Amino acid sequence: MFSFEHVRFEAFGYALPEKIVTSAQLEDELAPVYDRFGLHQGRLELMTGIRERRFWDEHTVPSDASTRAGQEALEHAGVAAEQIECLIHTSVSRDFLEPATASVVHDNLGIPRHSMMYDISNACLGFLNGIISLGNMIELGQLKRGLIVAGESSRQLVRTTIDQLLKSPKLTRNDLKAAFASLTIGSGAVALVMAHDSVTDSPHELLGGVVRSATEHNHLCRGSDDIGFDGKAAMTMRTDAETLLVGGCELAAETWQVFRESLGWSNGDIDRAYCHQVGTAHRDRFYESIGLNAAHDFSTFEFLGNVGSVSLPLTMAMGIERDPPAPGTRIALLGIGSGLWRCET
Repeated sequence: MFSFEHVRFEAFGYALPEKIVTSAQLEDELAPVYDRFGLHQGRLELMTGIRERRFWDEHTVPSDASTRAGQEALEHAGVAAEQIECLIHTSVSRDFLEPATASVVHDNLGIPRHSMMYDISNACLGFLNGIISLGNMIELGQLKRGLIVAGESSRQLVRTTIDQLLKSPKLTRNDLKAAFASLTIGSGAVALVMAHDSVTDSPHELLGGVVRSATEHNHLCRGSDDIGFDGKAAMTMRTDAETLLVGGCELAAETWQVFRESLGWSNGDIDRAYCHQVGTAHRDRFYESIGLNAAHDFSTFEFLGNVGSVSLPLTMAMGIERDPPAPGTRIALLGIGSGLWRCET
């Protein structure tokens, strides 16, 4: 359990690519595969609720996207880069294996030399991990203000998945099923400024959170095996979506109970909820598993797809932008990442 008394959210920032790619467009490309297995077009949107997602242009790297979101967050918070004492980059996508992508964003934003910076990588939960990590440092008085950023790029994964599905001479229904989740991935970027209550007048408090792990399921979604269906090196992801959904919802129910007990909340005390964006089936089963009214939810998967670590914080950023919360509003952030690992804050 994590508990905070002095941590505040100051402002979110986000950036979205201009290029929109519809599920229908992807299925047009996959027509030979659909014909081979007797599948009807419209299946992707029907099964997931995702009608479109976005791609950055070919020259945009994760640090570019994260920098844009970081600049937006600083501007919205009215905070100068010189006031940031810690920068954490939390996305699955990175510019390279070494150095940390955080180092590029740190330089791009002009954050001072005395500010620490590092990457956190934990699938779709990276940003929530960043919130907990930065929150702990702020609560302990080790620093006054920090910035979390994430920039996800889906273009390469989606393009490689389609290419391999089309070219594989031995493609099976199971291969197609395992690759299906890769077609739901989208691109975007988000950032959040957090601060100690002694340096901000923001009323948005971070109260606490809990985590639970079910890592016996770590094999259910694995990305970048480096070997595709055709035996060639490539960025790939294979997902057992059905089993992952069942295991994830079981873990959600367990985590949710502990979360409510730790904060002394009941389901009726929660005014809004933002969850990781996967699709219709996941959203509906998830809320059913925790007994929370889905009317509390705000979703973005329909037009953004699954944007990895960006999905949950971006959804919250857009949700509160469209409908600013009144003082005293209780908001739950509900995260899950392949592993399985859950974090509720």
